[in-house]
Amino acid sequence: MTPEHIDLLAALGRARAGVRVDVEKPYLIESRLTPLVRREGFESIEALIDELRAKREERLIWAVVESLCRTDTTFFRGREAFDALRDSVLPALSHRRDTPLRIWSAACATGQEVYSLAMTAAEATELAAGARFELFGSDLSERCLEKAQSGLYTQFEVQRGLPIRMLVKYFESQDDTWTISPRLRQMVRWRRINLLSDLSALGLFDVILLRNVLRNMAAPLRGKIVRSLADRLSPDGVLVLDPEDDVSGLTDRLVAAPGNAGIYLRDPSIARLVAA
Repeated sequence: MTPEHIDLLAALGRARAGVRVDVEKPYLIESRLTPLVRREGFESIEALIDELRAKREERLIWAVVESLCRTDTTFFRGREAFDALRDSVLPALSHRRDTPLRIWSAACATGQEVYSLAMTAAEATELAAGARFELFGSDLSERCLEKAQSGLYTQFEVQRGLPIRMLVKYFESQDDTWTISPRLRQMVRWRRINLLSDLSALGLFDVILLRNVLRNMAAPLRGKIVRSLADRLSPDGVLVLDPEDDVSGLTDRLVAAPGNAGIYLRDPSIARLVAA
């Protein structure tokens, strides 16, 4: 690829999805686009880019953008956040609601995170009597969402972060793959969502997770996304980011929960209720 090719891909990813493409690492770009090149029948990445320039076909543009996005994920990645949700956040919120808790895993990739949330909700104790949950998983990639909805994972995938006890309890073996239980799969609703779009029609959520995303976004857009997600939180809602994600300077509508790295609150007065 020429520098012009790389600049074009970087600009496309940034404009369509806020993706920060590392132009200093062309080998990463090549590794992400090569499967698409093969799938679409092009001879090379250069031929793919020439097609983009010539026809500007929306389907192909979005296929390229989706390929540029990082989709690597594991079960229970950042275990401390899931422990906090199970032991304090979900129980505290359940006692403040007589309606189902709405939980959204934004940019959920192939679904391991939202299924981790489903297992976390199923394992939570000290919940209010009759507590119910509505889980939502979204991603930019249609291919990732198709895999997530299937609930099917390889042996390698379930070995990444999933405790043996959880595997035995919530999955069934099918030849050389594992499928999550129908009960948990039916808890989740799926939707393709671009986080740069207008999210107001989604309603409010009690918990939103956005993991392994902000660091890969173009810097000017991180604040836009954080503020947009803060707007989608209920008044006492909780936003869960990576511990390395610092929202200071991005919004004044969220405060960090004491002792819970990566957990941010709309209402500082509930900090004691969600303390680990």
